[in-house]
Amino acid sequence: MSYKKLFEPVKIGAFELRTRSAMAPMTRSFSDDDTGVPGPEVAEYYRKRAADGIGLIITEGVVISDRAKGNPGVPGLYTKEQVEGWKKVTEAVHKEGGTIAAQIWHVGRLSHPDLIRGQQPEAPSAIAAEGLVPRFRKPYGEPEELSAEGAEKVIGQYAQAARNAMEAGFDGVEIHGAHGYLIDQFNSYQSNERTDEYGGELAERLTFMKKVIRAVINEVGADRTIIRFSAHKVDHPEYRWEDADEAMKTYAEAFKETGIQIIHPSIMNAEEHVAPGQTLYDIARKYWSGPIIGVGSLEADNAVEFLEKGVMDVAAFGRPLISNPDFLHRVKEGRERMDYDPKKHLVQLV
Repeated sequence: MSYKKLFEPVKIGAFELRTRSAMAPMTRSFSDDDTGVPGPEVAEYYRKRAADGIGLIITEGVVISDRAKGNPGVPGLYTKEQVEGWKKVTEAVHKEGGTIAAQIWHVGRLSHPDLIRGQQPEAPSAIAAEGLVPRFRKPYGEPEELSAEGAEKVIGQYAQAARNAMEAGFDGVEIHGAHGYLIDQFNSYQSNERTDEYGGELAERLTFMKKVIRAVINEVGADRTIIRFSAHKVDHPEYRWEDADEAMKTYAEAFKETGIQIIHPSIMNAEEHVAPGQTLYDIARKYWSGPIIGVGSLEADNAVEFLEKGVMDVAAFGRPLISNPDFLHRVKEGRERMDYDPKKHLVQLV
């Protein structure tokens, strides 16, 4: 099989990428748990992927406030110390010729008071999530419903985190609006029972997300902002959009209203059909003519197929890049790739 398409340079928004590849954002939890500052090992981790020739590195989720945290050891972008820590990461990536975007994140109700200094998790409605916090193994805490003023404050925190990202040397920002975290909680009828401007039918529930996108664009520009969204949730793996075509149409209309240029639809399995004979990427391309970053258990072979089909412009790799820092070199040279081993790769940075 020819992998030529994967190694083409491409321009998406303001990003001049060496290849049509991206490192997918993956929670690693290797920053200082008390301060949220990424250390030298984090810089080295991302440097290795930049040295491999990855087109765009999207960091692990970086929280926008001390109340946004949902796992131990996740980094932040809301203090000066955190910004200084990220400067070392971006410098390391840029020295290798890489491009790096910070994924800014608020987990909303998917947290616990013990993770956020005794505070209650905040959410669109006071509806507790089911199950346990990953890597923390305690039940999700009862969330506090955000007031309209509280929602505006959080939107301001997204904007400040984006501003901090640019100060730290990032080339752009991805907004984490997927997988059942705060933005997706506003988007979903399961977690949003509001009757104000943030509630109602799907188009109205997307209001919070649109405000966040506009606030971030105001800080970094529409061509340096990416929105990640999904048709599934980490706390409800069985959940899917009831009508994927209509939902995608509504999301695309919302994105166009904000002026954002790059979207990042996320799915657990890229081959999964969310509508008869159609993947999420097929439907996204139906309603979105701009750049699409695709992700979802991609390997080199199916990534090339999606790229050649034109339903994604950049293919994002997750586990293959965790287990193979030299993933692209292995693909190009036809060498065997190491399989992802959760016992090894969840507990150490490779």
